[in-house]
Amino acid sequence: MKLLWVVVLGVATLPSLLWAQPAETQLVLIKTTLGDIEVTLYPAYAPATVANFLSYVKKLAFDGTVFHRTVRGFIVQCGGFKFTAGKFVEIPQDPPVKNEFFLSNTRGTLAMAKLGDNPDSATNQFFFNIGDNALNLNNQNGGFTVFGRVSNQVGLTIMDKLAAVRAPNPSPLASPFDSIPLLDYASGDVKEENLLTVRSIRLLERPAQPSIRSDAGVILAGGFGGGAVAAPGSYIEIYGDNLGGAVSRTWDLDTDFVNGRAPTVLEGVSVTVNGQRTFISYVSPTQLNVQIPANVPTGEPLPVVVIHRGVSSSTVSLSVLDQAGGLLAPDSFKVGDKQFVVAVRPAASLVFISNGTIPGLPATPAIKGETLVFYGTGFGLISNTTPGSTASLGGDIAQGTSRVLAPVQLKFGGVTAQVSYAGLTPGLVGLYQFNVVVPADAPSGDVALEVTQAGKAIAQKLFIPVR
Repeated sequence: MKLLWVVVLGVATLPSLLWAQPAETQLVLIKTTLGDIEVTLYPAYAPATVANFLSYVKKLAFDGTVFHRTVRGFIVQCGGFKFTAGKFVEIPQDPPVKNEFFLSNTRGTLAMAKLGDNPDSATNQFFFNIGDNALNLNNQNGGFTVFGRVSNQVGLTIMDKLAAVRAPNPSPLASPFDSIPLLDYASGDVKEENLLTVRSIRLLERPAQPSIRSDAGVILAGGFGGGAVAAPGSYIEIYGDNLGGAVSRTWDLDTDFVNGRAPTVLEGVSVTVNGQRTFISYVSPTQLNVQIPANVPTGEPLPVVVIHRGVSSSTVSLSVLDQAGGLLAPDSFKVGDKQFVVAVRPAASLVFISNGTIPGLPATPAIKGETLVFYGTGFGLISNTTPGSTASLGGDIAQGTSRVLAPVQLKFGGVTAQVSYAGLTPGLVGLYQFNVVVPADAPSGDVALEVTQAGKAIAQKLFIPVR
């Protein structure tokens, strides 16, 4: 199944986790009052600490423990206490583990709590680093041992929701429980429903190895021609088996983007091209849609690898050139032997150009002299034309205007059209937009749309109805 790349003006339907993962990792799922957080553990860096943590997990010792301490913008701590019969009860502790500080206490990491004057005193309490606490916690008490990291943006969102629940001031609870965050608390005795809890922590099994299809397993996005060649910043589709888990979804602008930048990990899936992480817009067990980084080398095949929860696929090669343009023209716009392009007449409600034979669209052919909007991928590098613009091919939501560096020309039935804009679409990620004036002397009927860039024709053979 080729997913249609839907485009809606002004809506991006189309922090990067740039932290390299060691080869040896384990995964746990922490179920909390406010949602689930998947965590990647790092036994390669903190073997004794991870073993200690998993010992508590296997005994179900963390089930029902409360988040007993929150410090705004700093940490949320748990793992030490349960709330039983209206009282906080400390859970049994195993012997402390030796401090294994190595990884930095950056945002989204998990680290062990310990006594203030003893680096080797960590037992069962741990905390989430809500902010970047490296300057502080890396330099105290021998450094705080980081043993894991929240795996994805969904988990970071849940972590932030936990951190947003405040401890009342003044607290209804005496020290050392006066920093406990309370949910929907007004006054009176603290009840179980006011507490944030760890409902369970379970070890996740490693997934099956991803497998990229050997025949047309990596292509330019199907709705843009589906060719075997891409360019820096192109959207590509990857087909195979075990590419992701059971969840199929598209990135979410509200939960998956950080500071306007697209995710490089989605549902535990990442993809590299020439060793660089791509930006992932769609995941499923059999198909991935990703955007290639803008700074990959060109002129040679590059290795493509899918990584699902730490398990890597074999390498498949993709040819990458400076330009490999394709306009949006999905299979649903093919009628007989003619592949019609998606062209939009800008208006309060969008009008798609059609001759009446495209299913679901009325007859609304292009009018000579009007301006139409086309969309594309693979047209190569751009430069910004608006001061302060953030338009880029690096996974950012484009703000302001830009210009395609290698010029693009369109002809309607052999007649050259004026291209009034050729750059990225503001409000979207890495999608090119071409504003084109239909030539007044263009022929009528279903005419061939010829597209060239830097004097070279793109691979698609396209048509557009003109009246």
